[in-house]
Amino acid sequence: MGDSSAFPGFHNHSYDRDYARPLFRVASFSESSDGHNAASPRGRSMGRMASFKVAPTSRLSQAMSKLSMKKLQQAVEEKSMEDEEMELMKEKYTKLLLGEDMSGGGKGVCTAVAISNAITNLYATVFGTCHRLQSLSPEKKSKWNREMDCLLSICEYIVEFAPIVQARPDGSTHDVMATSPRSDILMNLPALEKLETMLLGILDSFDKAEFWYEDQRKQSFNETKKSFKRNEDKWWLPEPCVPEAGLSDSVHRELQHKRDQASQIHKMAMEINNAILSEMQIPLSYIETLPKTGKVGTGDVIYRYMSSGDQFSPDHLLDFLNLTSEHEALEIADRVEAAMYVWRRKANMTHVVTKWENVTELNADGDKNLILASRARGLLLCLKQRFPGLSQTTLDTSKIQYNKDIGQAILESYSRVLESLAYNIVSWIDDVLLADENAKQGNNTRIQKQVFSQVSPQR
Repeated sequence: MGDSSAFPGFHNHSYDRDYARPLFRVASFSESSDGHNAASPRGRSMGRMASFKVAPTSRLSQAMSKLSMKKLQQAVEEKSMEDEEMELMKEKYTKLLLGEDMSGGGKGVCTAVAISNAITNLYATVFGTCHRLQSLSPEKKSKWNREMDCLLSICEYIVEFAPIVQARPDGSTHDVMATSPRSDILMNLPALEKLETMLLGILDSFDKAEFWYEDQRKQSFNETKKSFKRNEDKWWLPEPCVPEAGLSDSVHRELQHKRDQASQIHKMAMEINNAILSEMQIPLSYIETLPKTGKVGTGDVIYRYMSSGDQFSPDHLLDFLNLTSEHEALEIADRVEAAMYVWRRKANMTHVVTKWENVTELNADGDKNLILASRARGLLLCLKQRFPGLSQTTLDTSKIQYNKDIGQAILESYSRVLESLAYNIVSWIDDVLLADENAKQGNNTRIQKQVFSQVSPQR
């Protein structure tokens, strides 16, 4: 997440602006303009006496002048920041209206894709450089809340009509059409906002912690870590450090509790995201690329395992495949998902299925295509559980790219960035717990060596 280019549709445009600040002149109250007193010795003497008498008042006036100048400078800076923020908001809404086509020629993306990209890019801007357990800076938190409020406010105007019974003054009733928030938004948006509040609360709770971070890039090549060893593919991330004796038991329990909480939030956000994606229409461009048969899509080995026997275990199949990287897992997910839709299309020729999530092997009525489609869906779910940080499949990417429903675009992108943030928090806590475990093991080893060195001379 550190690199914003990892998000699809992210375009970083920067524009140079010159914001002029007004100049203020503040007069000093300590200046004297008694010209006639300086014309005679008595006048000069009176002037010296007057200046001596008002010296405390002059110093007080100077202090008040400096305070006034400071307040004026703060007001100017706040006004300049408000103007800059207003210009940035105008620029973002212009991109949304133009579909990210700044030429205005109408060749940009649809509004749904533009809003999805805006939420994704905002997450990359605010959380893309966050690699440690700490609260957001006030500037980033303000930027996130302000812009997310603007983007989510669109959902307030996405409504559906429903008939209601309205009473007349004479006591009779009649049916009228009333508007209400769309059912998917009414159900999912408050839940996502609650998950966001919980995640930000977890980060805010780490302001005063027993652990700290050190930037590995600033260390010498000969310096090694005793309490933590990071994978080579993440050498640029800051490393957590703990005291030599490790964390206290209360802090360790608190970390474990917050990890479990973030893990549950990750699962809930992932479930909402999967539900929204399942409701999106499958693009015609993806259907045209489907293989002719499911066997061609999965391959002989996976197809033979899925089609043989009455008992199918996706865990055993994944253990047999022995996937070692997310790249291999994503390739298998793409192949299985394509085969699943091939079997579903064939099953639709003989069955009417309204919701595929309810189809299992028990109610498949012996139809081989229904059984294989159900097993493929179970295999996909198991694969995503084993690789929680798995990237989007080809089908998911195509759905997001060709989706035109603005409500679904907001819910999908919102749940996706919360899922990513929850996964990152879990991984950061795991790093701290690993450093704590290694530090305690090293501390126990040192204690044993000290005890052995004290006992050995007596022999």
